[in-house]
Formats: sequence, structure tokens, C-alpha cells
Amino acid sequence: METKRRALGKGLEELFNNEQLDLNKFEKKIIESTPKEEIIEVKISELRPNPYQPRKVFDESKLEELASSIKEHGVFQPIIIKKSIKGYEIIAGERRVKASSKAGLEKIPAIIRDFDDEAMMEIALLENLQRENLNSIEEATAYRKLLDTLKLTQEELAKKLGKSRSHITNMLGLLSLPEEVKEMINDNKISMSHARVLSKIEGRNKILDLAQKIVDNNLNVRDLEEMSQDKEIIKKRHIEKRKENEYRYIEETLCDKLGTKVKISKTKIEIKFSDTDDLNRILESLNLIEK
Repeated sequence: METKRRALGKGLEELFNNEQLDLNKFEKKIIESTPKEEIIEVKISELRPNPYQPRKVFDESKLEELASSIKEHGVFQPIIIKKSIKGYEIIAGERRVKASSKAGLEKIPAIIRDFDDEAMMEIALLENLQRENLNSIEEATAYRKLLDTLKLTQEELAKKLGKSRSHITNMLGLLSLPEEVKEMINDNKISMSHARVLSKIEGRNKILDLAQKIVDNNLNVRDLEEMSQDKEIIKKRHIEKRKENEYRYIEETLCDKLGTKVKISKTKIEIKFSDTDDLNRILESLNLIEK
């Protein structure tokens, strides 16, 4: 039986019905379909952030880099805004606005579009996932909000974001961890792979105890998995063993690190990417190119 889904904001229906959610392609479509005479110059002082933008702090060094580029070449593409009671709200392009302000500009090219509040939130979440370096908890929270607002299954969301289903599931599992463990993740005291194992264990005290042992004894993931096999430890789900595929453990680790599907067979590693931007993101994660 087909689940009835709410209508999406004006202009977003095509984006969210596509095979993948891609904010870059979405913006490109809007820009290419907008006549040049409809691209206006808006005073930066009249712009307000998207009220649903979860990211309040931006990387200053990257803003400075973008500001330098804008000083030399100008704003490379218009921002997208909507009319509000006073001035305009930014739908997409807040980094460009901040960098343009740093560059000393008073105006910025913009395209006006009319989106509802739910669409504004969806765009903000997507912009964060695809353009900002979120920590694991922020990423998991964004997935949860997208699942709830778009009424998608985990499988559907994974397909639309070009991620593996296991990556989405593992990230969401982090949200059930005690707040103290979430802080350890945010502080990079324990890795995503450690956290994935912890998220499959029942009992707040047991999770906290194991998390502290990871920090105090510098345990690797294999050590933690062996400890988690203790008969006294109750699991939410049986931690998958690696007998059927000797490389499963490495595949899952790479999926978590790269945020995309990874398959290992015999002497070959396959890493899935959706476009050039996604490939650059993966190469940055592997420290093969500069961010």
C-alpha cells in the first residue's frame, strides 16, 4: 500500500522526487531557468539567515578564502532568497553572503523564490549535509529530521543521498547513546566505529563503562568487539560476525569514514560517488587533496 506523502514546497517537488537529493544540481536548475533580468542585486543588510539553519558557526578560515576569491572574481553564482515581512530570508547561499560581507560588498546577486517553511527546513538540512563538515551527531540528527519531514524509509533516504543503508542506520544508532558518550564523539575521544558497536549494546551504565575504557586504555574497535561478546553484555541486535565476508569489517569502517557505499572483492575496492563534488569530498576524507 502506497504511503500518502505531503506536498512539498513550491519548486522542491522535482528535487525531492529525483533519484538523488543534490543541492548543487537544484541550485543550478533554478539559476539556468531564471531569465537574467530576474536576477537582482540585493543589499546584504536586508538579508536574514534561513531560520531553520541548524549551523550557527561557520569555519572562519574557509570564509576568508571565499572572501578573497570574491574580491578577485566576484560572486560566482546568485544566492536564492525569499521575500519576508522585512527584507529577505536566505534559502541557500549563506556562506556566500557572509564571505561577500567580509569582502566589503554591499550588494549580492540573488534570485527570489517562494518556498514554504517546511521546504526552507529541508533545504537547510540538505545544505548542511552536502556542504558543511558536520560531526557524527550533527549528521545523525540531520538524517533523522530528513526521515521525519520527508516521510522516507532509511532505504529510500540512503538511495536519495547516495549513501549506504548501513551508514544511515549506523549514524541513527548514535542518537540512542547516552549524552556523555555523544560528547565523547563530538570531542573525537571515541571514533564512529567505536560508537557503532556501543550503540548496539543495552544498558546505559554498561555503555558508559565501555566508552570510558576505550578512552582510558586506547582500545581499538576489534578490542571493543571482543569485550562486547561477554555473556553479561546484552545486545540490542546481534553484532554481525564477519565469516561470510572476510572484508565486511573493513567495508563497514570505510563506509563510516567516507559516508558512501564501499565494496571489497578479491583484489579490488569499489567506492561509490555521485558526482565530481562527491568525489572531491571523498578524496578530502582520505587526505589525498587539500580541503
